[in-house]
Amino acid sequence: MATNDILTNPAKSRADLEIPPAEDRNFRRLADEINRPRPDGVSLFRTPSLMSHAMASTRPALENHTAGALQLAPPNPERVWESLIKIALHEAFLAGNGVFTNSEQNDASAYFDILRTRLLQAMAERGWHRIAVTSPTHGCGKSFVAANLAFSLARRPSSRNVLVDLELRAPGLERLLGLQDVGPIEEFLSGEQPLESHFIRVGKTLALGLNSAPVPHAAELLQEPSTAHALSAMVTQLDPQIVVYDAPPLLVSDDVLALLPQVDAVLLVIDGTRTTAEEVRACEALLEGVCPLMGVVLNRAQDYSLSRYRYGQK
Repeated sequence: MATNDILTNPAKSRADLEIPPAEDRNFRRLADEINRPRPDGVSLFRTPSLMSHAMASTRPALENHTAGALQLAPPNPERVWESLIKIALHEAFLAGNGVFTNSEQNDASAYFDILRTRLLQAMAERGWHRIAVTSPTHGCGKSFVAANLAFSLARRPSSRNVLVDLELRAPGLERLLGLQDVGPIEEFLSGEQPLESHFIRVGKTLALGLNSAPVPHAAELLQEPSTAHALSAMVTQLDPQIVVYDAPPLLVSDDVLALLPQVDAVLLVIDGTRTTAEEVRACEALLEGVCPLMGVVLNRAQDYSLSRYRYGQK
């Protein structure tokens, strides 16, 4: 008897096995499919569209045996949320970087709360959920704004929000938040790893999709169908009210333009000490007719009269 052969008694009748014995050729083909190496990460909450995409190569061998047998239920966002690894952030470290999880930590939190509420109202009116935070050039503070906006959104107890670092060429949120070795987000965007293998969460209201490895071919990755599938599945599985993408600068490369099909609106952060009017107009021209510009945030504004609008100030 050859190695791997299996001896069985032939079925006496249909009632013995409830189905006819498989032909030897079909049996061996199915066995080969079962023994095929599998990726390291396997999602328990993979959406039907991604399952279909991932199984495209195996469908010809299995379609005659599994047609109509597998019906995938929509993922339960609460279960997916609970499956994410929960972490604790160091508030003192965050505050040292100008990021505030608690509205009582700094007066600047009040401005982000105002931005949060205006953003929520405007996006709710339009049925939008995904916003990209960008800037004309590097150094305008967009990651600072994106992080503080995300934490302000997360202060609402019954909400679910997501902050994703898509500044692929020069990721910075990991360092800004005091985390290490969060893994390359490229593996998630390319479909190599499922959401729950890469995303983490802070409490019950904020999930983080961070990145520890620069991606030189960022624009090409953002235009891949796998990226669209991954980001769409993330929204389906987590069902967040708002997704905040920390996006690359708009005038530096075509990365943001490649990302725009996956967002509903853009928030532009400008630096009051360095951004020029020409740069703002150039950003508006690039976005016109392509993606709505939700608003412009002026960072490092030199207006000390704003202190009159703080509680406790007279």
